[in-house]
Amino acid sequence: MSQILVEERSVIIPGEVLAEGMDYLPGDNTYRENDKIYSKVLGLASVSGRVLKVTALAGPYVPKFEDKIICQVTDILMSGWRVNTNTAYSAVLNVKDATQRYIKKEEDLSKILAIGDYVVVKITQVTSQNLIDVTMKLPGLRKIEGGRIIKVNCQKVPRVIGKKASMISLIKEKTGCEITVGQNGLIWIKGTPEGEFKAEQAIKMIENKSHYEGLTVKVEEFLS
Repeated sequence: MSQILVEERSVIIPGEVLAEGMDYLPGDNTYRENDKIYSKVLGLASVSGRVLKVTALAGPYVPKFEDKIICQVTDILMSGWRVNTNTAYSAVLNVKDATQRYIKKEEDLSKILAIGDYVVVKITQVTSQNLIDVTMKLPGLRKIEGGRIIKVNCQKVPRVIGKKASMISLIKEKTGCEITVGQNGLIWIKGTPEGEFKAEQAIKMIENKSHYEGLTVKVEEFLS
């Protein structure tokens, strides 16, 4: 007899049995052993039809093609910059991907981006050896000026953004801040000091209570 042993959105630990029997299929972050389905990670259980999956609550950011991330410049190379991706792997931002204008060979690249600067970039390539290339030549990508950078668990980024960007739109509207969320868990907030502080508090609240029901209502009450 097949049966599910966990409730929807319950917190699951690695190795926990989610279901017995062959009627259910293992989805994201789960695996089958004999007639049981187990969780690979700490996370929230969910059932979609016959598929069981677990949304991870912890774990490192894994760079993916077309992800928008926030990085810090760590080194200036001959042909561009090395940037920290908030993972074990750094990325390279080539001169041609950083600016529209022509750069002369002997130009001082630190005048364009200095070590310590933060940039909003998009990943254009991740090789099998985890060599990562990024670009700044698309709308919304740029060097960050002013504001503050905060860090959240990258697994909580979808909750911070919300369905159809509902959560982040709510925070922007209530605080008057400009906010850019990087998939790698770095978030840039720019507004008045009070607005920035309030936005940061709201984001931290979402990070800590991401598995709560009715979170949008709680955040709205907090910001009102």
